[in-house]
Amino acid sequence: MTMYWIYDLPNWLSGVLIIGFFVAIGLLGLWLTRGWVQHLHTNHSHNDIVGFYLAGMAVIFRVALGLLAIGAWATYDEVQGKVSHEATALGALYRDVGAYPEPVRSIMQDDLRRYTRAVIDVGWPMQQRGIIPNNATGILNDFQEHFMSFEPTTERQKILAAEAYRAFNELTESRRARLNSVTDEMPGPLWSLVILGTLICIALTWFFHMPSFKMHVAMTVLFSALLGLIIFQIAVLDNPYRGRVSVSPEPLEQVYQQVMVPQAK
Repeated sequence: MTMYWIYDLPNWLSGVLIIGFFVAIGLLGLWLTRGWVQHLHTNHSHNDIVGFYLAGMAVIFRVALGLLAIGAWATYDEVQGKVSHEATALGALYRDVGAYPEPVRSIMQDDLRRYTRAVIDVGWPMQQRGIIPNNATGILNDFQEHFMSFEPTTERQKILAAEAYRAFNELTESRRARLNSVTDEMPGPLWSLVILGTLICIALTWFFHMPSFKMHVAMTVLFSALLGLIIFQIAVLDNPYRGRVSVSPEPLEQVYQQVMVPQAK
């Protein structure tokens, strides 16, 4: 189930809309079924049976919903780690090529600065729209060509070249891992399970018979709002690069400002 529209709204507004939707469903169903439920409870109260079924369903669904929420957070944290790893590899590679002789040193460092800005300024907005960016590939190819064109002549240069080559491989692997995670999201069947399970749990609250309709309304609102809040949390974290709560390019920006800018020509 695609819910991309919530990422274009402020978090408070999308939260209000999602929670309000389930609360509205709860209140509408309560109002429509109240007369029928009162008829069912005419001769004998069945609240104990309804409570038993609701408790059982709530436990099963709450466990499933909790696991999905934890899974969404784990995916978000994993993607954040991939970006941090890419930034670390990028900073290490920039420092390694800083020990190369001129003019190849300035050329390769300029390639890495251009790559960093391309990822932050162009690639990241594309990722936030669910598009896998490919704009920085040419810059990395330029860097590789410049890197491979240098022939180390001394033992020190050979050791340095080997270390730089290792850092370059880590950078490309981290970049590929980041790009592969752009479209990570919870499958549609799982979203169907979440929505249908929530509606079933809310529907079970309609079968209670309470002398005070206001109390029944309050309980339904609180229960529906809680389920809606959990679904909102899952939805916000489901797409790590989308929305206000998303993985940012801050680690890459820090590498650019702290490592690259002081040495920029």
